[in-house]
Amino acid sequence: MSDTAPTLVLTGGQVLTVDGGFTVTEGVAVRGRDIVATGSDTEMRALAGPGTRIVELAGRTVLPGINDSHLHGAAYGMTKPPFAIDVGYPAVGSISGIAAAVGGAVHAARPGEWIVGLGWDPGYLAECRDDPRRFPHRRDLDAVAPDNPVCLTDFSSHMVWANSEALRRCGIDADSAPPPGGVIDVDGAGEPTGILREAAGRLVQAALPSPTVAQRRQAIQNVIRELHARGITSYTEPGLGPGGAGTLFGGLSTDNWTAYAELAEAGELDARVSVLLLPAPMGGSADDLRKGLAELRRPESADPRVLRAIGVKIFADGVPPNRTAWMKEPYAEGGHGGLCVHGETPALQVGELREMIRLAHEAGFQLGVHVTGDLAIDTVVDAFADAHALVPRPDARHYVIHGDFIGADSLGRLAANGWGVNMNPAIKWTVSDLMDTVVGAERSAYQWPVRSAVEAGVKVCASSDAPITEPDWRQGVASMLLRESKASGRPSGPEQCVPLAEALRAYTATPAWQDFADTWKGTIEPGKVADLCVLDRPLLDLDPHAVTEAQVDLTVFDGRVVFER
Repeated sequence: MSDTAPTLVLTGGQVLTVDGGFTVTEGVAVRGRDIVATGSDTEMRALAGPGTRIVELAGRTVLPGINDSHLHGAAYGMTKPPFAIDVGYPAVGSISGIAAAVGGAVHAARPGEWIVGLGWDPGYLAECRDDPRRFPHRRDLDAVAPDNPVCLTDFSSHMVWANSEALRRCGIDADSAPPPGGVIDVDGAGEPTGILREAAGRLVQAALPSPTVAQRRQAIQNVIRELHARGITSYTEPGLGPGGAGTLFGGLSTDNWTAYAELAEAGELDARVSVLLLPAPMGGSADDLRKGLAELRRPESADPRVLRAIGVKIFADGVPPNRTAWMKEPYAEGGHGGLCVHGETPALQVGELREMIRLAHEAGFQLGVHVTGDLAIDTVVDAFADAHALVPRPDARHYVIHGDFIGADSLGRLAANGWGVNMNPAIKWTVSDLMDTVVGAERSAYQWPVRSAVEAGVKVCASSDAPITEPDWRQGVASMLLRESKASGRPSGPEQCVPLAEALRAYTATPAWQDFADTWKGTIEPGKVADLCVLDRPLLDLDPHAVTEAQVDLTVFDGRVVFER
C-alpha cells in the first residue's frame, strides 16, 4: 500500500463536518490516526489505494466522534451488576416495586451483606404521584431487608434512601447532626426517615465495600465498550480525587484516577478522557481544597490526547428536585435552598466558595463548578470574575456545570469572558413535569435555557451526566430540538429549542473547546484525529422525533474501527 494512500475511506454519504460553516460533504479519508481529506465521492475514491478499506455509506450520516462532556464513566460502570441493582424508571415505577427488587437481592445475598441500588426518582413513583405527602421511608425497605443494610442512591446522586439496618451500622439516629451541606430527613417524632440529602448521603455511601482498582479498571473498560456502541469517543470525567472518597463505591475517588492512569499506561484506554480533579467534597472548604490539590497535584499522562487532567471540580449548591439549589425566588413549597459548602451562614458560605474558586484559578486550573440555582450561579460567575481580576488568565475556559436557572446577566458575563456552560438536555426531558410542581410551570419551562445561552454568545456543551441519565446523545439532541417531557410528551419551554447544527456542536466541536483540544479534535477536517460516528440514516431534514431511532452503525477511534453493527 502506498505511504500516502488512505487506510480508510467513508464515502457516498452525508458527512457533517461540524466545522465553522457546518459544511456538508460526501466523504472522508483517514490515514493512520488522522483525517487527511474530505470531499466529494469522486474525490474520495480517487485517493484510495489497493489496501484502502472503503466503507460505502449509501446515504448514511458521518459525524465527528461524539464527546459527552460530563459523564461519570467510572461511577456509571459501578451502577451496573455486580456492583448495584437497577431501581430506576422505567425498570421500577413504584415504592412497592423497589421493595420487591430489594427483597429479591436480599434473597440472593449473604446474611448481612450490603444491598446497593441506583436510579430511583420520586417523580416516577406511583405512591408519590397519588399522594404528594407520601415519600420513600426506611420502613418500606425494613419490611424486605430487616437484617441486610440497604443503600439506594437516587437518579440525581444527590439523595440516599437507606433502611434501618444501614442507619444503625452508620451510627445515624435522632441525635445525629448532618455534615455541612447535608440534610437528614426526620419524621414527626424526630426519627430519621432514611432519606439523606446532599452531603448527608456520604454517611452511608462511605460505609459500602470498596471495589479493587482491578475491578474499577474493568468497570471503565465495560463502559467504554458501551460508549463505542453509542458513537462516543471522548468524555469528561467530572471529578476524581479525595473529595470523592465518600461517594457511592468511591465513584469519584482517587482510586478511579489511578485506574484510568493504569489503563492509559498499558495502552488499554480506548477513549479520550479529560479529567476534572475533585480535591474537596460537597460541603467542603477552601482548606479541603488546598489539601486536596497538594495531594493530587496535576498528574501527567503518557499520551495527553488519551488521558489528561485539565481542571478542578467544585460543588456550589445542590439540585432543584431536592429543593437544594440556591434560588432567588422560593420553591413552590417554600424555602430557597442554599450553598453546599462549609459555613454556618449564607454569607460565610459565599466567602468560602469564592476562596475555593480563587485558589483553583490561581493554581492554573480550568474550573467546572456544579451550580444550578440562579442565586448560586450569579455568585459563581461573580467569583470567576473576581479571581480573573486578581490573576488575569485570558483563556481559562472556566464553565458552569448544569446552570439550570442561569439568568441573562450571568450569560452575558460568561460570554464576555470566554467562559462556558455545560447543560443536560436529557435531564430536562426526564424531570420537566416534576419540576412544574417544584418551581412552578414558568420557571420549569425556562430551566436549561439553551437558546438564550447560544444567542448570548456563550459556549454551550451538552452532556448526559451519566449515570444520572443514560449516555444517549441522540436523546439529548432530540431534547434540544423539541423540549418535550418524557412523562407527558408536552412541550416544556419550546422557545428554548435550538436547530440541529447547534445541538450537534454541543456534542462535538464545543466539548473539544472545553477540553482545550479544538485544534485537533471535534470536527471532521484534515489534520484532526480520526474519531468518527456513522449513523444508519441521513440526519439532515430528519423529523426531530425520529432522531432517537437512529442507530450507530460504525465508530472509529484514533483511526481504528472500534465498533461495527
